[in-house]
Amino acid sequence: MDRLYMLDHAPIDFYFRQSNRDFVVDEIPLYPWSGEGEHLVLHVRKKDLTTWEMIEIIADFLGIKHRDIGYAGLKDKNALTRQFISLPKLYESKLDAFAHEKIKIVERFYHNNKIKMGHLKGNRFFIRLKKVTPTAATMIDEALRRIATQGMPNYFGFQRFGIESDNYRKGEEIVLKKRKERNIKMRRLYINAYQSHLFNLWLSRRIEISRLSAHFSTAELEPLLNLPKTQIEQMKAQPHPFKLLDGDLMMHYPYGRLFDYSADEDQQRFSAKDIAPTGLLSGTRVKHASAHAYLIEKEFAVSIDEDGARRYAWIFPEAVESEYKAQEAWYELHFTLPKGSYATVLIEEIAKRNIKENETHE
Repeated sequence: MDRLYMLDHAPIDFYFRQSNRDFVVDEIPLYPWSGEGEHLVLHVRKKDLTTWEMIEIIADFLGIKHRDIGYAGLKDKNALTRQFISLPKLYESKLDAFAHEKIKIVERFYHNNKIKMGHLKGNRFFIRLKKVTPTAATMIDEALRRIATQGMPNYFGFQRFGIESDNYRKGEEIVLKKRKERNIKMRRLYINAYQSHLFNLWLSRRIEISRLSAHFSTAELEPLLNLPKTQIEQMKAQPHPFKLLDGDLMMHYPYGRLFDYSADEDQQRFSAKDIAPTGLLSGTRVKHASAHAYLIEKEFAVSIDEDGARRYAWIFPEAVESEYKAQEAWYELHFTLPKGSYATVLIEEIAKRNIKENETHE
């Protein structure tokens, strides 16, 4: 899809390729390790391997099943990444002989429970952009300043959609009963990609509405958006660039319960990064937006026989730091994102263009 970006600067030219030198990820655990228990927690550094490949190598070395190893999240292959995994404590002595050129066990801890998917606070990223001119560096500075101040759209990144970026099409065919997939894991993978695609389409539409409301008069917007005058005036008065609608479902940030948007209270709380709007991942057992927000949401809602969910539509990167190295024409940046968010989406928001496959080496 042609994603709409929230920032309004011209596209910025630079070179970016995911590699273990220019893309580094550090997982931030959700809680401290207890220091006791029947589970061994390993802080593992890997490069040029997926999390699944790393788990397979360690499991095969120990002679255990892959499912005996717990992990909190999947990390990029074309990167240097550090994450935590857990396994039964009784296999610790065997690890003394473990050696692999792409995997290093950095630290060991004990804990009471197995690590489960989603048990992480977020990830800290280091990214190096290359072939950056002084003019481009100044533009990146301003884009990062705005992202650090206002946040950014929480699109799903290209990694979600497969090597050919067409997994969502397979998921759509499965939902429409035009395709059969007997492999349960692949079926879920394809359907999840379709859910993510619909979310991205919805988010792009909401950004379009937000941008239009900032550049056109109320009289011009009424027939264009098919929204009442009072709602349009309310949007135009909002200080944040992402405009909230009556009926939006908000969530406390960076985690918390869902609640209905209140125009009188929540606009300032959103700008203060205390709450954020959510979007729909179509499926069963999920709450929908209402009122004007639902009119937009229903255009991208599909009946899917898988659990649905709400996802933050907007996130607030933290601890954003950067340095321009003019002699090398490198621009280096550090930032922290909540779990489930994509560093490449931030890079694309800065660049105002899709990062080409031959640059990302995905």
